[in-house]
Amino acid sequence: MADQPRTARGAATHQRILEVATQEFAEHGIAGARVERIVAGARTNKAQLYAYFDSKEGLFDAIFLGSLERIVNVVPIDATDLADWAVRLYDEYLRRPDLIRLATWARLERRPAGHLLDDSDRLDDRKLRAIAEAQASGLVRQGDPFDIMAMVISMSMAWSPVSNVYAATAQEPPELHDRRRALLHESVHRAVTADHARP
Repeated sequence: MADQPRTARGAATHQRILEVATQEFAEHGIAGARVERIVAGARTNKAQLYAYFDSKEGLFDAIFLGSLERIVNVVPIDATDLADWAVRLYDEYLRRPDLIRLATWARLERRPAGHLLDDSDRLDDRKLRAIAEAQASGLVRQGDPFDIMAMVISMSMAWSPVSNVYAATAQEPPELHDRRRALLHESVHRAVTADHARP
């Protein structure tokens, strides 16, 4: 069982490990990440890293699950306006491209098919309930709430670091992002809005 930091100094070391390891895993994946680079960048040692996270895989799990919780908290779903949610996801991917890369490595190295996470670790219950409620209210088209959610998330990632067409960056001109946001908003709105709820 991993230890939790008990002092302010330990908490600072723990945080440095997470920050350095996030970049290391995002760039190199699980297999390619090197504990030596992580501890050097975090100004600590292997014994401390293993005390906090048990293993390199345990460290990845902590970072990956933390990244999913961040997206849930920073970009909460609004099932009454899934188009706006998609645009907010687009913006989060611009701010934190490393989060999308972590999910991609998890897919490539751990789960090539099916759900990306075990049921006990999935954080989509509230999202699925919100979509089902919006469907029951006649705002969102009928269909499996999971499939609706997956489609909206995929559309929001059209220009993300996992795009096989074009990966956007925050350094691009603001007007370019505005055009993409408008297109994304309109496209998601058309795709998910119930027929009778359209103007």
